[in-house]
Amino acid sequence: MPADRLRDGPRCPRCHTPLFEGEPVELTESTFDRHVGDGDLPVVVDFWAPWCAPCRAMAPAYAEAARRIEPAARFGKLNTDEAQSVAGRYGIRSIPTLIVFKGGREVARHSGAMGADALARWVATALG
Repeated sequence: MPADRLRDGPRCPRCHTPLFEGEPVELTESTFDRHVGDGDLPVVVDFWAPWCAPCRAMAPAYAEAARRIEPAARFGKLNTDEAQSVAGRYGIRSIPTLIVFKGGREVARHSGAMGADALARWVATALG
């Protein structure tokens, strides 16, 4: 998908579902690399766990930031309890931890919860 067409509401050519729904995508160990990969689209990943109160408190703000920013960046959530190998690969020691990936490489990291406005500013700064 050419970058200049991302705001046109692109759909999957096979199933015709929207590629961007303004909601974070649930990532797993098997889908993480496919989403983060080395594509041109930046990906913001929330490393979280269901038992983490700050993670749960930040979830609505994270979803709001996704609605504001997509399709300029894809937003995803990775449950660290279910994807321990991915969390270990990125040295996740506390949650929530947010990482911005661009071209498959980490370009920014933040540990701790943020509100939607602060999150949007942080992502904009990370993406330059």
